Amino acid sequence: MKVLKKIQIKAPSTLKALDEVLLQFNQICRNYLSYQIWLQCQLALAEGFTNAVRHAHRNLSEEFTIEIEAILAQDTLEIRIWDWGEGFDLQAFINELENNKGSWLGNGRGIAILTKISDHLAYYPTDDGRNCLLIVKQLSQQT
Repeated sequence: MKVLKKIQIKAPSTLKALDEVLLQFNQICRNYLSYQIWLQCQLALAEGFTNAVRHAHRNLSEEFTIEIEAILAQDTLEIRIWDWGEGFDLQAFINELENNKGSWLGNGRGIAILTKISDHLAYYPTDDGRNCLLIVKQLSQQT
């Protein structure tokens, strides 16, 4: 995998930080992606960051930062978002919401968006006590 660009962002756990997160993301990704793919990946990052602030860090102070890494390669974009929350079973949540299609309307809309945009989506605990949301977008189809 040949890496074209890579960024690492450390953001405070507040929705006010989203603008700066997106600004930094756009500086490395905008010129490499088609407009449609860029918008989708920007939305995926915004949803992932917002979920970390609102859900994973809801009972934590802003001092608990959210770390983000975006790696742009020739045929993929990988976005990782680390949080300090309790964690949850993402796949079980997706399965439950898919079984109750109307539930997407009230809760889980961010996850629904992430599942539609990404080609691979995972959420798992890391060895340092955090959780990582992994969003992978295949770029090989774009021209």
